[in-house]
Parts: sequence; structure tokens; C-alpha cells
Amino acid sequence: MVVFPNAKINIGLSVIARRPDGFHNLETVFYPIGLSDILEIGELEAEPGEYTFRNTGLDVKCEPEKNLTVKAYRLLAEDYRLPAVQIHLHKIIPYGAGLGGGSSDAAFMLKALNTYFDLQLSEERLLDYATRLGSDCSFFIRNQPVFASGKGEILQETDLSLKGYRIVLVKPDFGVSTPEAYAGRQIRPAAFDLRILDHLPIAEWKEHVKKDVEQTGFRTDPGVADLKQAW
Repeated sequence: MVVFPNAKINIGLSVIARRPDGFHNLETVFYPIGLSDILEIGELEAEPGEYTFRNTGLDVKCEPEKNLTVKAYRLLAEDYRLPAVQIHLHKIIPYGAGLGGGSSDAAFMLKALNTYFDLQLSEERLLDYATRLGSDCSFFIRNQPVFASGKGEILQETDLSLKGYRIVLVKPDFGVSTPEAYAGRQIRPAAFDLRILDHLPIAEWKEHVKKDVEQTGFRTDPGVADLKQAW
């Protein structure tokens, strides 16, 4: 079985509070885009719960047990006697870019296992499992534009649509990890309510839509600010 875990972009991002658990409360809009990894799973002749993992394309640079696709398999295997699987992840979505590639891989793995082994898990159950894997994994279960709050797991549907527009992704030759990005955050109330974004003409977005964490990228490489201005 082959699936195509897609990336997302954040339209605006306000870091509004630090949580007791070390995470941050935020407000943003998650929007799915077409850039995708390729994830293939199949049965393996081995004991239930065992797996093989192969990575091609971009190197994910972590041990298989730490990869989110494997964690998704392990999570479901705690509750279901899953047959052994072979996992092939062809990585295309850059990491360290806020595109959610790892989270998408995890969510699509859950959905693929549900379909492949006919587990008959409801969407709500899939959302629960996804939230346990990562803050924004649950977004990729429904995979539609949402206003996100909390750690990124509280999702509110929005009618926002960019159909007919061209999205240009510019990825520098470096990445910024999530901890690095939030280390340079500005904690403050959101200056603009992104829930009304779909009522605001796109020509006015640049005056209202801001990302509190982008200064981290600007400090890491000042050329990023030039790229932003150029586009």
C-alpha cells in the first residue's frame, strides 16, 4: 500500500503563552499543500509487531525506532495484534522548515495501517492516536484548513481557500528545529484573530499576518529576511 503524506504551511503564528509542560500555546492556521513524501507499507514474514524500515530520498537522520512512522506502528501495536510490516519512506519534504513532514508521515501511517489491516478505527480514534504522537499530527488526519490553538492539537475548521493561487516555497540550505525556533519566540497575545482570515482580502494579509518565530531564522541566516522581502 502506497500513500502520499503531504506538507502544510502555517499562515501566521502567534506564541501566546508558555505551558507548565514546557510546550507553548499558539494560534495559527494550518493549510495543506501538495508537496508530499511517499510512504509504502506491506506485510512482512516475521512475528507480529516486528518491522523493517527503509529510508530513501532525504536522509531522516535518526534511528528507525525514533522515526514517527515506526512510532505510529508501535502505538497501534500496543492495542492491536498487528502483523509484521515492512516500511519504506521516501523523504521529499524538507525538515527544519515548519512544513510538518514528520507529523504527516505519522498521521498517514496511522491511516494506512487502519485501512490495510481493516482495523475500523473511527476518525476520532485516529485523532486520539495522532495527538499522542505529536502536537500537529492530528491536523493531517482530516488534512483540511483549520485554525489551530493549544499546542497545535485544538483544531477549528475554517472556510479559507487558496484555490487559484500559486504558492511558492523557498527553502534555504539550512533548517531551524522547533526548539530553536521557539527559543527565539516572543510571548504575547495575538495581534490579529486568524479565525477571520478568510474574510480578509489576501492583498491585506501582509499587514496583519505575522509569525512570532521567524526572527530565529533571520538571526540564523540574515539572507532569509532578504528572501522574504524578495517574494
